Amino acid sequence: MSKTVVVTDDNFAGEVEQASGLVVVDFWATWCGPCRMIAPILEQLSEEFAGRVKVTKLDVDANQRTGMRFQVRSIPTLLFFKNGKLVDQVIGAVPKPVLAAKFEQHAA
Repeated sequence: MSKTVVVTDDNFAGEVEQASGLVVVDFWATWCGPCRMIAPILEQLSEEFAGRVKVTKLDVDANQRTGMRFQVRSIPTLLFFKNGKLVDQVIGAVPKPVLAAKFEQHAA
């Protein structure tokens, strides 16, 4: 069962910017190969960090307003929000240990 939450232009503020704690937003698209490569890693991390980190996914094709707002020019892009504030980002497909370290760093 997926622990990731789908966000859209319409619910982004409520799901991400008004959330407490760490929220990771995966900007992705169905046609993006590297996005599909990191999807299972994000699923694993969402389970490993359950209760500490909320992992969300935003389809950039269907939700262009939010992607433009945060100047997402390349996907996958992961944005890290802590208590509604953007604190970090990762661009491109990176190995699980790199993402796990970012989760650990910001979830503390």
